[in-house]
Amino acid sequence: MAKSVTRFVCQNCGAVYPKWQGRCDTCGEWNTIAEEAAESRPSGPTGKSSGGRKIEFVGLKGRAEPPPRTRTGLAELDQVLGGGFVPGSIVLVGGDPGIGKSTILLQAAAKVASAGKRTLYISGEEAIDQVRMRAQRLGLADSPLALAAATSLRDIAASLEEERDATLVIMDSIQTVWLDSLDSAPGTVSQVRACAAELGRLAKTRGFALVLVGHVTKEGTLAGPRVLEHMVDATLYFEGDRGHQFRILRAVKNRFGATDEIGVFEMTDRGLVEVSNPSALFLAERRGNISGSAVFAGMEGSRPVLVEIQVLLSPSANGGSPRRQVVGWDSGRLAMLMAVLESRARVGLGQNDVYLNVAGGLRVGEPAADLAVAAALVSAATDRPTPPDMVFFGEVGLSGEVRQVSQTDTRLREAAKLGFSAATLPRRVARGGRAPAAPDGLRLSEIGHLADLVAPLAASAKPKPATRKSEKAEATEEG
Repeated sequence: MAKSVTRFVCQNCGAVYPKWQGRCDTCGEWNTIAEEAAESRPSGPTGKSSGGRKIEFVGLKGRAEPPPRTRTGLAELDQVLGGGFVPGSIVLVGGDPGIGKSTILLQAAAKVASAGKRTLYISGEEAIDQVRMRAQRLGLADSPLALAAATSLRDIAASLEEERDATLVIMDSIQTVWLDSLDSAPGTVSQVRACAAELGRLAKTRGFALVLVGHVTKEGTLAGPRVLEHMVDATLYFEGDRGHQFRILRAVKNRFGATDEIGVFEMTDRGLVEVSNPSALFLAERRGNISGSAVFAGMEGSRPVLVEIQVLLSPSANGGSPRRQVVGWDSGRLAMLMAVLESRARVGLGQNDVYLNVAGGLRVGEPAADLAVAAALVSAATDRPTPPDMVFFGEVGLSGEVRQVSQTDTRLREAAKLGFSAATLPRRVARGGRAPAAPDGLRLSEIGHLADLVAPLAASAKPKPATRKSEKAEATEEG
């Protein structure tokens, strides 16, 4: 017989401790460790199980067809999912409060239901009337969507067992569901794990696509155990500021599609509206002939995206420790790139406060942005604007060399499509005896070292005006 035991579990990361302590050693959070009841494994000489049946092993070679998809009617959401919802799949959607998780899921559920497929929306945070008010505001009140408000896992599971033709089920949110056989409160590690496992079992056996909405911590990661991300087939994150009109939905895990795929939406009074051409959106308010700006031709999943990198330099006020403020990029990579520019290209940046921003609210993570950031830094340091019709991409090494990146042709085609006429990129290696041809009307500037990027801007740099100190020194010398 199983023996009841007690353990202490961090409610932020899921780490287990034999006794209570104030700070979690794994994630560093304070006052997140709570006592939970657990059951130990049945005692036995070897822990072997009995009564099982033999499983069948097959070879790798066989007939594998693409899984059927249920399209949501939102092209951007379908692209992030890899083509739509797969029957029996589990999708986890996370994001900051108020960023639009419930809004986009309600829009998608209403479109699927309007297509004649049984769709269930279960809310654990809002009453039915609140969901109806949102649907009316979004113009979805006439959709044949089935609503319910429940938090008990037993009630939800019993209701889903009776559903024979459900296509899509949305649970908003998994942190509100609780199982009465566990002593812990809703939202704790054991509750979230047990409830997600049971709902996932129902999705697999009944064949409906399950969407779980998850809360996030102040650091932006999903609250609860990290094992929850391993239990699902796809994990989607909403990025962007609630005060910003644009929202970016990114797939960080997808067993049925590409990872790092993004969908771009605009928040309006009628809900989230798709943005079919994100590059034109991110560059719509760009001003030319401004120093400290460079256009980066990046890749988000399988989609090319052009964004503006902005850099501002100002003399450090406190003198001792210059400030480094970064929005949309890795601050550690900025420090490395500045060190390479100072050591390998003789660009002095150490005594200035550096502010870097990726315009539009996009979070850039690929190393190919190094060359665009370096161009913006050199432009700001020399007060010389980069060519307004040029894009940049390439990885920078510690010795100052510019390394090749993937999907060069796709980046160049996107730049040419948006009207750019020049591109600065790493020196390409010939394939089959010749280098890939550039798109019509696009002039390529291939460089192998950061010095090749700095030289043209430094040669035409504007002379800096003399300071009061230098003017006083000149007057003293003349006297």
